[in-house]
Amino acid sequence: MSFVCPLCHAPLTEQSTQFRCPAGHQFDRAKEGYVNLLPVQHKRSREPGDSAEMMRARRAFLDAGYYQPLRDAVTAVLSGALPEDGRVLDIGCGEGYYTSAFAGALGQGSECYGLDVSKVAIRYGAKRYPQVRFCVASSHRLPFADRCFDAVVRIYAPCSAAELARVVRPGGILVTVTPGPRHLVQLKALIYREVQLHPNREERLEGFELVQTLTPGWTMQLPGDQARALLQMTPFAWRARPEVWQQLDEAQAFACETDFVVRVWRRQEG
Repeated sequence: MSFVCPLCHAPLTEQSTQFRCPAGHQFDRAKEGYVNLLPVQHKRSREPGDSAEMMRARRAFLDAGYYQPLRDAVTAVLSGALPEDGRVLDIGCGEGYYTSAFAGALGQGSECYGLDVSKVAIRYGAKRYPQVRFCVASSHRLPFADRCFDAVVRIYAPCSAAELARVVRPGGILVTVTPGPRHLVQLKALIYREVQLHPNREERLEGFELVQTLTPGWTMQLPGDQARALLQMTPFAWRARPEVWQQLDEAQAFACETDFVVRVWRRQEG
């Protein structure tokens, strides 16, 4: 399986170091192995996605294993539901921490793709995990053919239900991960006077049937540098006052809860 052109949606043919469609649109393969399928007219900013600083913080935190129970839970779902030659897409894959585990859990005939809007993250992931096919692309314009995936994973990443339904084959699965009510509540308490718990909303995705819900959660004991890295990779880091950063830097151990909601959806026929 290959990509489709983000401009005209025709299939892309791989030619040495390039991908080309019949209309003549071409996209170069980077030396790290990924392909950039995010045309400038589809960008919302000059460098969309996470910055290099956020990516480094997330890499340090994830490499330390604090979110491994979540990775193991999603990997187990995929392993139990897919054939050995299954095709999997990780949307909003970042630097590939979860994606690499998915690729390793499937058979030799499988294909695993990672997609993110951040070129910084994709470049790093492609260098580190050559078993994954990475691309820079918009999650709202997935550069893949209809019904081509046995499974799609969406950890926090935005994506329209219509696009998800388009690329997942009938009978295939979608795995979504969202924060549960108490996710990182202790970290938020350092920043906000009144901590608002995440709303526990029932999500509905047209074309999919919810078949399983998991709620993994655990308490982490973080040294100061890892607590800082965790804060840096959150969307509320910009609200942290200087004294919050100092408090985390000086912490011997910072206890913080995780709370996730993992939902497994089955693509309906039709």
